[in-house]
Amino acid sequence: MPELPEVEALAGFLRERAVGRTVTQVGVGDIAALKTFRPPPDALVGGTVVDASRHGKWLDLLVATPTGEPLHLVWHLSRAGWVRWSDQLATTPVRPGRSPLALRVRLDDGSGFDLTEQGTRKRLAVHVVADPQEVPQIATLGVEPLSSDLDRDGFGELLAARNQQVKGLLRDQGTIAGIGNAYSDEILHAARTSPFALTRSLTEEQADRLYAALQDVLEQAVAAAAGKPAAQLKDAKRGGMRVHGRTGQPCPGWDGVPCGDTVHEVSFADSSLQYCPTCQTGGKPLADRRLSKLLR
Repeated sequence: MPELPEVEALAGFLRERAVGRTVTQVGVGDIAALKTFRPPPDALVGGTVVDASRHGKWLDLLVATPTGEPLHLVWHLSRAGWVRWSDQLATTPVRPGRSPLALRVRLDDGSGFDLTEQGTRKRLAVHVVADPQEVPQIATLGVEPLSSDLDRDGFGELLAARNQQVKGLLRDQGTIAGIGNAYSDEILHAARTSPFALTRSLTEEQADRLYAALQDVLEQAVAAAAGKPAAQLKDAKRGGMRVHGRTGQPCPGWDGVPCGDTVHEVSFADSSLQYCPTCQTGGKPLADRRLSKLLR
């Protein structure tokens, strides 16, 4: 699933290529992906793209329509969705069916993009709205982690608000917007913190380290993703991971010195997390079962 750094890069990619262009066609390939019906998607046709931005893990294409009413095409790529840009889109009409194509947006120079989703579990969500706050999942987003709204004191308040596993706090979109499974693993490894540590159990030093890791990991990932074409972002994300998705590989440790341990995994029903016991859990492996607790 694309997270804050990749979604920010996709917004920049679309700004560079789409702003100032006129929308000439919007085709729906998967009606289930479309979550709003008024206004319809073709209300965007004839409008000029004004901006592309991000709300958490949601992308937002702002279009000034011919009627003068600005509309937002907003979408969440979920786990298996993606933006596929083409300088010359196929001219064949979009027809609903079993294709991965969910939505196509064509611009006046023949370029544009497809929203696609692989697999059988379809979760990609597309909305056409006058205000992004009309989308409940956007209206309830928490603080942007790299904004000035989340300083160290504010982060401490989030940790103290309720006693929960720190991995869950980082991934809770209603608390902190934009962080998913992969970057929460990376942040916790950088902070040398167990994913199952309880938020109220952290010392001031541990909270300081976690806040610094959150900032550093995301800032570095945003910088690494910036300017990359959409087609390269998935591979760039995977290549930048130190522990996530690297089960069984040597832990990279710190300051270029491996710690000597290997990356471990905890599997759940539909996801998994990765961590290093030596760096994060005092050398104790976590039980690999649902509702895992630290082995004692």
